[in-house]
Amino acid sequence: MRNLHFPRSNVLVLGSDSVYSLLPSTLIAQVEALLESHRVEDAVNMAEQQRKKLQSKLTMDDDEACFQCLIETLFDDAGRHLYDGNLDPRALISYYPELCGSLFSSNDELNLFAGVAERMPKEASIDDIIAANLVLNYSPHLSPNTKSSPPAVELRGVLKLTAVDMLKLYLKKWRKKRRLDNPGPSSSKAKTSPEMRVVDTVLAKLFADAGESAELNSLIDDRSEIVLAEVEPVLIRTGNIESLCRIYRQRGEIDKLLDTWSKLVTKELSDLTISDPLTNMFALLTEKKDRALAQHWGVWLTKQDSERALKLLTTFGVSKRGSKPQDDQALLKQIQDANPSAGTQFLEHLILSKRNQDPALHDQLASICVDQLLACLEDESISKLWRAKAASYASSRQDSSFLSYFASTTPDSDSKRSRLKTIMFLQASDFYDVPSIQLKLQGHEKILGFEMAIVEGKAGHDKEALSLLVHTVNDSSSAEAYCTLGGDIIPAKIAQSLGERFGLQQWASLFVPVVLPGKSKATSQGMKRELTKTVDESRKRELTRILLEVYMKGGETMVDRTAALLNAQAMNLDASEVLCLVPPTWPLQILSTFLTRSFRRTLHTRHELLLVKGITFSENMAVSDKTWTILREEGAIVEEAVDDEDGDVEGEKLEEKMVVDGGLAEGLGLELNEKAAIHAANDVVDIEVEGDDGGLR
Repeated sequence: MRNLHFPRSNVLVLGSDSVYSLLPSTLIAQVEALLESHRVEDAVNMAEQQRKKLQSKLTMDDDEACFQCLIETLFDDAGRHLYDGNLDPRALISYYPELCGSLFSSNDELNLFAGVAERMPKEASIDDIIAANLVLNYSPHLSPNTKSSPPAVELRGVLKLTAVDMLKLYLKKWRKKRRLDNPGPSSSKAKTSPEMRVVDTVLAKLFADAGESAELNSLIDDRSEIVLAEVEPVLIRTGNIESLCRIYRQRGEIDKLLDTWSKLVTKELSDLTISDPLTNMFALLTEKKDRALAQHWGVWLTKQDSERALKLLTTFGVSKRGSKPQDDQALLKQIQDANPSAGTQFLEHLILSKRNQDPALHDQLASICVDQLLACLEDESISKLWRAKAASYASSRQDSSFLSYFASTTPDSDSKRSRLKTIMFLQASDFYDVPSIQLKLQGHEKILGFEMAIVEGKAGHDKEALSLLVHTVNDSSSAEAYCTLGGDIIPAKIAQSLGERFGLQQWASLFVPVVLPGKSKATSQGMKRELTKTVDESRKRELTRILLEVYMKGGETMVDRTAALLNAQAMNLDASEVLCLVPPTWPLQILSTFLTRSFRRTLHTRHELLLVKGITFSENMAVSDKTWTILREEGAIVEEAVDDEDGDVEGEKLEEKMVVDGGLAEGLGLELNEKAAIHAANDVVDIEVEGDDGGLR
């Protein structure tokens, strides 16, 4: 409480037990007397005259006048005097408890003159002040009472609106003056001022209740210090969601901002000034590039816009360097629970783009693809079309595979693409559970024989797979490709071609091996080489023999194809095995070409071996001739073999061994040549001579 300055006395009267002072009547005493007699205008005029006379402000007088005006419900005058008196706005706001909320605490203090504090209304609120004034002026003239009488109720409402307007006008003027006194965004005083926080918060509430959105947004943008927790319920109640979002963005409350936009999307909240909250959410999440945020909201957004949500999740929802398998599975489970269709697309992304090799994920996608395929068969028109395609292909001789025939002759549709996807995935993936897929496809051999052959091949049932291709699908081209590729039916080049034609490049990419970390990406030529699978020759021969057996089980109807296979794969077939498999009733003409080529190849091999044998013998003789001279010069003695029958036999055996084992003789000759060269290079040769004593010198 501020100290008051009293005038000095020039006349003192000394009594026996006291001292009296003659004081002039002060301006404050005169003003207080006028206020007590309800002569507010006279009190104001007196203060104004004194101000002009002394060129100074008497804040106390304006404060006292404003509170007297409040008591008498002269709100416009009260507001004017409040501004002139520069009263702490919290003193006035305290009379509006519905606006205070938790802005004030028991520890807050206000500095007021003692006289001003005495003049403050004793009522707790503006409503109580208005009610007391009505009782004073209209009771008992209004029946039944001033509380329930219609005229009193209407008058009370008008006075309350006037009091609120007065408060709003005063706070705006006070705030403007404070900003002028503390210019610049870096003013620490403005930022830490408790008065400013209270004023900004109450003003925001008043603007929101009055529907003054432009004023509210201007306040928010003007370095406001609004207490967010106080204005949130008011802005939501009044529908000022755009202003609330503006505060969230300004304060960095991203989670609250996204949550508010989501409620606008689901119609829990409404604000016509926000035209497209869903786009706002995608834009903000893209801007932040936060993985956790993208995962949390991306899952929810799949319910609203799965295409954009999946783009967000695949771009920012997973780590660039690859996330842990359990993280991918957890995110996938959340998406599947929110939107099964979006979950399938995200599963495809994990396997096709990220090349995740988790068997559980591959098993899920294989099951989904087969289920979609079986769902297509439930449509009578699709089932009829596919059945007709299978019958047409099986009844005619086609040079191309069934897959190429189906892709070329079937009208483009979602069902067609679904089948092509399933075929590609079943062939390219090595991680799904084959028995479960076999069980799903069981009973659909006539229509889905091609798919069943792929799965049988994955299970290692070569004979069953080839039997399906030959006898059910009538696809010899794919059966022979099965042998060439070592158990695969679809060549990678065919898959790549189908992917380009039907926009299934990601599915076709499964046929290309993954580039391991640390290795450079394949060039165009290297990529072409990777598309051709390398198969062990023994595996090819084994599969070709199985295919021959399958062909021969077809009887005379398969004679032409059997002959074509024998002629094309003669290198991979043994003539003795083929002769054992051929039925005795088949004409020899069918095998004539195969047997001719086989015998010719055998004869050619025999003659080639004889040439090698002769060359080897000639080389051995040349080495022996060179070695003889060297051995004689070294003083070695070569004993001649006894010319008898046994010796002749042994010589012939030795000669035969040298011819057969030419490599060994040739190696021996080379070794002798090396020794001879070493001795020839020496100028001095040691000679052993027998001495008289029988010793060597």
